[in-house]
Amino acid sequence: MSRFGTLILTTFLMAFLMAFISCSNDESGGGAGFSRPPTPVEVAKVSKKPVMDKFEAVGTIEAENAITVVAEIDAAVVSLPFHEGDPISSGGLIAKLDDSQLKAEEERAEALRDQANASYARIKNIVDQGAGAPQDLDDAAAGLKVAEANLAYAKARLAKTQITAPFDGILGSRQVSPGAFVRAGQAITNLTKIDLIRAYFSVPERFLSKLTLNSEVTVSTTAYPGYELQGKIDVIEPALDPETRSARVIAKVKNPGGKFRPGMSANIVAILSQRKNALTIPSEAVFAEGDNFFAYVVKDDSTVTRTSLTLGIRLPGTVEVLNGLEENMQVVRAGHQKLYEGAKVFPITSQQGQSQQGQGGEGQSADTSQK
Repeated sequence: MSRFGTLILTTFLMAFLMAFISCSNDESGGGAGFSRPPTPVEVAKVSKKPVMDKFEAVGTIEAENAITVVAEIDAAVVSLPFHEGDPISSGGLIAKLDDSQLKAEEERAEALRDQANASYARIKNIVDQGAGAPQDLDDAAAGLKVAEANLAYAKARLAKTQITAPFDGILGSRQVSPGAFVRAGQAITNLTKIDLIRAYFSVPERFLSKLTLNSEVTVSTTAYPGYELQGKIDVIEPALDPETRSARVIAKVKNPGGKFRPGMSANIVAILSQRKNALTIPSEAVFAEGDNFFAYVVKDDSTVTRTSLTLGIRLPGTVEVLNGLEENMQVVRAGHQKLYEGAKVFPITSQQGQSQQGQGGEGQSADTSQK
């Protein structure tokens, strides 16, 4: 009985050991008998799409040119030949001041100039004949120059009675009335040029390395939902605000129709970088181990291999891949949690991936909003 019992126990242990080894081989996919069925996984193709990295901020709209029109001399207002809120061309008349006294001063200066000119000509003739002293000619020449300067001064003062627009723009409301006496520097109205506007906004220091002059921006405002204007970065202030660690940036934007007005708030989107043929994969296909990123690539024999990735711009639902993949490769989008190196898979094409590939020409962008 002892020998028979020992034989039975040995047979049982051998059978148990064989079953254990068989199960281990089955689990690792290396068994010679029963093989583990392929794991169903959702896959997506590596595709090329235009991508852009952008920065969003809230800024303020200002006019390219805006001035307060003032009187340069003390005088009474004769007329204001403009309608408030109307456009005016450069050189157009805004206000006419009383010029009666200045006209008289101009006529007097002109007469003195003519007298000095005649005196100079007479003395020059005498000196040329050797009958006069050269000093007399010098005095006559100086007197003529003084007379001409006085005439120019009188003409300049007279011209200040005609206040004209220095550039094309839109006039504001009247701040004086005809008949009022205005002092030099007193405001008459405002003139604003709005067909070209400037959008001011602040950019944190961490984005300055990506922001360059002539970078494209999109400007919108809550006053006109859905209406956007395109412009370019014109100025990046060289000094940062030491409190906010941000730089002031100015973008110039054409404003056809004049919908955007100075003082409006502006939603500004600045393009930091963009690439037309960037390799992209769905965000779900990427998994991390520490500081490293990986994805499972499906090979031609339906097995997977883990590939290290170098990522670029992170987009909503999509990630740019700088290194590690090639176009048209298949990566596991969902189900990679159960996979291991060399695992057999049953690929199921991602419907969402197909939809995104159909829209590949539209491009995608990463939003970096200013908080």
